[in-house]
Amino acid sequence: MVTGGASGIGLACVRRLAAGGAHVVVADLDGAAARTAADEVGGEAWQVDLTDTTALEELTLDADVLVNNAGIQHVAPIEQFPPEMFRRILALMLEAPFLLVRAALPHMYEQEFGRVVNISSVHGLRASPYKSAYVAVKHGLEGLSKVTALEGGPHGVTSNCVNPGYVRTPLVEKQIADQARLHGMSEDEVVEHVMLTESAIKRLVEPDEVGDLVGWLAGPSAGYVNGASMTMDGGWSAR
Repeated sequence: MVTGGASGIGLACVRRLAAGGAHVVVADLDGAAARTAADEVGGEAWQVDLTDTTALEELTLDADVLVNNAGIQHVAPIEQFPPEMFRRILALMLEAPFLLVRAALPHMYEQEFGRVVNISSVHGLRASPYKSAYVAVKHGLEGLSKVTALEGGPHGVTSNCVNPGYVRTPLVEKQIADQARLHGMSEDEVVEHVMLTESAIKRLVEPDEVGDLVGWLAGPSAGYVNGASMTMDGGWSAR
């Protein structure tokens, strides 16, 4: 199952996992887009609002591979950051992954195999201004992933984070406009001087690159990779 699987990184993961032989459940708030993605790969769609965390508390998942990818972004100084938006990001990007892992582990434990792949970010390892909620939840997701790795390892379940830099997705394209407004720059200047200033490789990450790493982590060759944070940030976190 891939959350936020109808577009961007999620869709790239859906395609890569399906190409490897998986039957993929595409979970997304946009039901029509989820059905389109599922039809493309012969999977199934699940329209779900993952911010409604109460509805997830009694969920059970018979998933061999869980990819926690769904996310949103809001860019603002802390003193101007809307509390309701902070809570929404926290629910979607940290509480929901916890509840989905909780729902999936019994099945994984029973069959003594499972893969949890959490789409984190370089911002799970480093901070940037104006992203208090996003940075906070990604750091929290790193901790959740490591605890899952320690608890799941003896049962054949691995848990890892994938930590890309800026990926060429609609979410990042919106950030470019927001950052341009906040920094008083053009959008081209934001890409060069804000987004890519810390990266040694001066380009955005492509969604398919993230999907390929997720596909590898879900496969048999990654059975001893557990509790890791797999950076693909062009060298940003090497500083």
